[in-house]
Amino acid sequence: MNILITGSSGQIGTNVGIALLDRGDTVTGIDIRANTWTDRIPTQTFDLSKATPSDIPAQKYDVVLHFAAHAKVYELVEHPDRAMENINMLFPVLDYCRQQNTPIIFSSSREVYGDIHRHVTEEASADFVVAESPYSASKIAGEALIYSYAQCYDLPYLVLRFSNVYGRFDNDIDRLERVIPLFVRRIADGDAITVYGREKVLDFTYVEDCVNGILKGIDALIDGRVKHQTINLAYGRGSSLEDLVNMIGMAVGKTPDVTYESSRSGEVTRYVADIAKARDLLGYTPQVPLSGGLPKAIQWQRDTGAL
Repeated sequence: MNILITGSSGQIGTNVGIALLDRGDTVTGIDIRANTWTDRIPTQTFDLSKATPSDIPAQKYDVVLHFAAHAKVYELVEHPDRAMENINMLFPVLDYCRQQNTPIIFSSSREVYGDIHRHVTEEASADFVVAESPYSASKIAGEALIYSYAQCYDLPYLVLRFSNVYGRFDNDIDRLERVIPLFVRRIADGDAITVYGREKVLDFTYVEDCVNGILKGIDALIDGRVKHQTINLAYGRGSSLEDLVNMIGMAVGKTPDVTYESSRSGEVTRYVADIAKARDLLGYTPQVPLSGGLPKAIQWQRDTGAL
């Protein structure tokens, strides 16, 4: 298969790109920056938010994976213009897919559900009336564009809603402060950390599980077995941030110097995914709980010199 990945230099894009190459697929990447992790993914570097459909590399793709986005929730609270850039990044890619009749997989987020307090959430429960943050609004808008193109042009799609993906290729802290590698580094170094939301419960997804689900989605969409579906991809169990901090402390052999404060504006305080649809449609069965994934993630940081 010939596959285009936007956001190919990010964590998920890099992991998926390498997995596709390893199984013999052809991959082309688009990103605003070069990939700092690997040179295996041929990448064209330009700003998708200022692009047109004609800027997309002219090939016949079996599917386009649109992963490009500003992905830090509170960063978009402080810089809401980046939420509009997320929408602007999607449009040329989506319209390219319309023109070429190429299926698209869109990376959405648990953020579209808002600040829920139920134990689990299934896909139809997303509340598009109230967006908790500019980031969640950008993902809601992106999904709406995808659905409208399916309705008007019968464009095949999958929307995959990710949840706190962690692991390999996520420790570029100088560029993007992701919570797990940031806490790991600071706790291992004996530095103080501040946790916003002691009781916050989130569904942390190890990257290998996420990639496995994406590959299953790619194959199902291209084969025509599944299309026009929105699917949660997560582990399916929640962990509190307090549990996360304590697990990291045990893994690195340090007692965390931690201060707990209230959750910040725009942040979801509880989310645990209902993954029944992913199991039923894709045969998705995540294998790595947080207790098993954290040691792998920490070892990756050690191997790359981040610890």
